Amino acid sequence: MRRVGIGEPAIERHGAEQHGVDRRSHVRQRLGRADAPPLLRLAYARRLAATQRFEESATQLDELVKVQPEQTGHWILLAAVRLEMRQADAAEAALKQALARTEPDARPPAPAASAASAPADPVPSDANLDKDREQAFLLMAQLEDLRGKRQEAARWLERADPRHEKMSVQSQRARLLAQQGKVTEARALLRSLPESEPRDAITKVQAEVQLLRDLGQLAEAYKVLDEASARFPDDNELLYDQAMLADKLQRYADMERLLRRVIEIAPDNPNAYNALGYSLADRKVQLTEARTLVEKAAALKPDDPFITDSLGWVAFRQNRLDDALKLLREAYTARPDTEIGAHLGEVLWAKGLKDEALRVWRESQARDRDNETLKETLQRLGAAL
Repeated sequence: MRRVGIGEPAIERHGAEQHGVDRRSHVRQRLGRADAPPLLRLAYARRLAATQRFEESATQLDELVKVQPEQTGHWILLAAVRLEMRQADAAEAALKQALARTEPDARPPAPAASAASAPADPVPSDANLDKDREQAFLLMAQLEDLRGKRQEAARWLERADPRHEKMSVQSQRARLLAQQGKVTEARALLRSLPESEPRDAITKVQAEVQLLRDLGQLAEAYKVLDEASARFPDDNELLYDQAMLADKLQRYADMERLLRRVIEIAPDNPNAYNALGYSLADRKVQLTEARTLVEKAAALKPDDPFITDSLGWVAFRQNRLDDALKLLREAYTARPDTEIGAHLGEVLWAKGLKDEALRVWRESQARDRDNETLKETLQRLGAAL
C-alpha cells in the first residue's frame, strides 16, 4: 500500500493554470534576492522540506539564519533538515546555535514598555524558548542515534523529559530500547505513560504500533490495533491504520472492510477513498470502482500529489497510458517521492521511454534505496540501474 502524504497548500489558480506558474516563478525570483522577506523565505523552506526537497530547503534556511540569527526556530528547522539529509556535523552545528540561544543566561531581558515604539522582532517568551530547547534536545538525541551513540541519545532524551511523561520524547526513548532488543520494556514504557485527556490513549496505541512496524512485527501491530479498535470502535484513525496493516499482511478482505467502515464513519476522509481505490487498481480488480473512489478523493483534496499519483496509477491499469503519464509527471513534479517515481518510471518504460524511466528510477533510488515498491518494480521489469 502506498503512503498517503500530508496535503500541501494549493496555489490558487483563479481559473487559469498559467497564473499559478507565474506566481511560483515570481516567488522564486524574490527569494533569489538577498533582501527577500524572511517570512516568505521561511514559508518556502518549510514547503520544500515537506515535499522532501531537503537540499533546496537547507539552502533557503542557510540564508535565513544569516539575516535572523537570533531566531532559535530557524536553527532548529535547519538542523532537522540536515538530519533528514543525514548530515550529522552540519546538523550538530545548527543545534549548537539553537542551544546557545536557549540557555537561561542567554535569554534577552524583557523590553521596557514604551508607547512611542515597539521592537521590530518580538522577544521570544520563556515558554517558547523552553519549547525550542526541548526540541533541540530531541534532535540532539536523533543525531547521536544516527551516529550509533545510543547512550548519548538516551541522555539527551532524559534532559528533554526528566519526568518521563511526554509522548514525543518517550516514543523516541522506547525506540532506542527496542533497538537494544528490549522490546517488552519499550512497549511497557509506552503503555505506562499518563493519559491527561481521552485522545492520549489512542496516541499511545499509535506509538506502540509504529514501534512494532519499525521492528517488522506487523502481525503483532495488527493485533494491538484490533484490540484498540474494539475499545474505540468508531475511531476512524485507528481503523485506517489497521487497514494499512491488513494490506501489508495481504489480508485484503479485512482491508476493504475496514476502509469501507472509515468511509461510512467519515465520508469526507480523502485518504480512505484514495487508499481503497489505489489498492483495487494495484491488484487489477474492480478498476471502474477504483477510478470512482480516487476521483472522489481528488475532489475532496485537490492537487494532492499522492492522490494524483493514484489517479495516474488507475489510468495505467486501465491502459490509458497518455493520461497516466500526464498525471504521474504532475505528481512527481509536485512531490518527487520515491514511490511516485517508481510509478512514473513504469509508465515511461511501458511507453518505450526507457532512458527517462531509468533516470527517474535512479533519482528515486538515491532518495530511498530500500523502498519496497521501487525494488519490486525494478525486479519485475528486469531494469538494471
